[in-house]
Amino acid sequence: MFLGSYHLLLSDPSSFLRLGVLTILSVIIAITVHEFSHALVATGLGDSTARRLGRLTLNPLKHLDPSGTAMLFVAGFGWGKPVPCDYHQLSRGNLGITLVAAAGPLSNMAVAFLLAIPIKVGLLSWSGPSLSRATLVMTGGLREGLADILSIVIFFNLLLAVFNLIPLAPLDGSKVLRGLFPNNLAPRYGQIERYGPLILISLVIFDFVSNLGILWGIIGPVVRFLVSAATGF
Repeated sequence: MFLGSYHLLLSDPSSFLRLGVLTILSVIIAITVHEFSHALVATGLGDSTARRLGRLTLNPLKHLDPSGTAMLFVAGFGWGKPVPCDYHQLSRGNLGITLVAAAGPLSNMAVAFLLAIPIKVGLLSWSGPSLSRATLVMTGGLREGLADILSIVIFFNLLLAVFNLIPLAPLDGSKVLRGLFPNNLAPRYGQIERYGPLILISLVIFDFVSNLGILWGIIGPVVRFLVSAATGF
């Protein structure tokens, strides 16, 4: 959404600034909640690595990854600084790996659905993070402004959650799968998993250059379904 609004920088800089501020706020909230949840579940399952390294915190400066945050603005998809985890210390074994990995995306979904309650019950309207709304962001009264803020925060939380569930390393989806494999198959999956970052980066670059919208074609329907389920729109 933000990438597609770059034309506003020249034609309507005030709209671009308002949208940029809300986008940055939404990304910070989504990534902070996501990475904190990884750290919280890992700590709860017996691994103190994240806590010792200061990652068991809601301080966004501890969780933002420069390249991952930049990708959210450039390609519409991104990630936070990975929370370190010693899987050997987890009390649930392979299941613990899955639980820690799933904690990030699930927390983003939980935040989105909680923030959507005022919209779901009709107290606020769903403004929708579409390009057609970009020039109108934060131009109404208090109620409309709050709806704009919640709509964009909800959208980016769901976007981050769904994107991270793609089963390619270093995304959470690959670790969710790793934890579900039997012990005898996990090493084989690990050999395949190491090619994940190359595949992911190549796909993002190709998608960006070709403008085919492959990634959005994959995760877009899921994001739209979750937005509808959360807001009723």
